[in-house]
Amino acid sequence: MRTSRNGVIGAALVAFALVAAACGSGDDASVPTDGPTITIGSFNFGESVILGQVYGQGLDAAGYPVDLSKLEAGSREIVKPAIESGEIDLVPEYVGSALEVGFGGEPTADTDATAAALAEAFESSGVTVLEPAPAQDKNGIVVTRALADELGLEKVSDLAGQEADLVFGGPPECPNRPRCLIGLSDTYGLTFAEFKALDVGGPLTVAALEGGEIDVALLFTTDGTIAAKDFVLLDDDGGLQPAENIVPIIRQEILDAYGDDLENLINDISSKITTDELTEMNRRFGFDRIDADVVAKEWLAANGFGA
Repeated sequence: MRTSRNGVIGAALVAFALVAAACGSGDDASVPTDGPTITIGSFNFGESVILGQVYGQGLDAAGYPVDLSKLEAGSREIVKPAIESGEIDLVPEYVGSALEVGFGGEPTADTDATAAALAEAFESSGVTVLEPAPAQDKNGIVVTRALADELGLEKVSDLAGQEADLVFGGPPECPNRPRCLIGLSDTYGLTFAEFKALDVGGPLTVAALEGGEIDVALLFTTDGTIAAKDFVLLDDDGGLQPAENIVPIIRQEILDAYGDDLENLINDISSKITTDELTEMNRRFGFDRIDADVVAKEWLAANGFGA
């Protein structure tokens, strides 16, 4: 994992950049001042790690001290207490799941309203919710093309009456999540023959679906392997999934230490993360097997945030 630059060479480059900026414009407001290291956290699945690298490397390239040792920290049950306690400073979250799973709130399809409710929920913990990215990544119910053709599956409700013979696979916490098995039961009346605990929309789930160990899988809608392997993403015709825009959450003390420039930079990075670009980053990571830090570095460079 990549951390902030250090050592004699790094210090000399930073010092040179400070002098050059001061001499060139007379305004050093955009140059980070000395301040605390910003520890970036993520959940333990590929897309979240990529996003952690995007924000971490983006801040690092701008001169902020960054620590990426908390990437792949775990599930939300681990990451949320970590940012509230100050063990982690910044996390790329998912606005609907953060509100519902983290606080028992009720997210809707309205991104702004859901983000505002999340901000209110986090306020007492000293955590600030920044601007959501355009990109959304929701839970998706996926089957193979062969099963879709055999059973006539196009939307999730098409599973009703046929799911009793099907095995569902997904993350271990799926049976207790309102947007996973609980929601599939409450919204669609689905009860599967068996649930297999796999990973969080990762290679184990993909391999199990492709290999026939499971019939129906929970993957993420931005997973590039869905198209690459000709899986079928069933339409969520019952509206089970809420807004799930990527949204950075950050400790207020970090924002206080660095001022508006840090917040503006993070929001600027977020504004460039579209659903299509996130899907492509996931495809490169999950299908082309390119490391998350490389995927992030190349995306940042292409969008004007490179070192």
